[in-house]
Amino acid sequence: MIGLDPAKIEGWDPEPVQAALARGQARFDDHGIEADMCLVALDENPEATIVESLTSADYACVVVGGGIRKHEPLLELFEKVVNLVRQHAPDAAIAFNSGPEDSADAALRWLRQE
Repeated sequence: MIGLDPAKIEGWDPEPVQAALARGQARFDDHGIEADMCLVALDENPEATIVESLTSADYACVVVGGGIRKHEPLLELFEKVVNLVRQHAPDAAIAFNSGPEDSADAALRWLRQE
């Protein structure tokens, strides 16, 4: 799962999102799916962090989080993320969640098709 690091976004309380991410990670565990989380900070070279994560293992599916996808000022980053996945994890399906807690559901839509 690739998303924004809520602890690195200034001006708001990251705790609710961190709790939702933990619940979302637990849903992967409930389904017996090994899942890694790549949380990026916008001011800390997110592309390099994403490439490092994508090349650290073979992935069947990569979920791109709504924080990157839904916020219009991040459209360019979203495009980069999709293309980085295509380049560095070409065999992985790409899925999109609607929130931090349904990432497993997003991945399962594609993992069930294999």
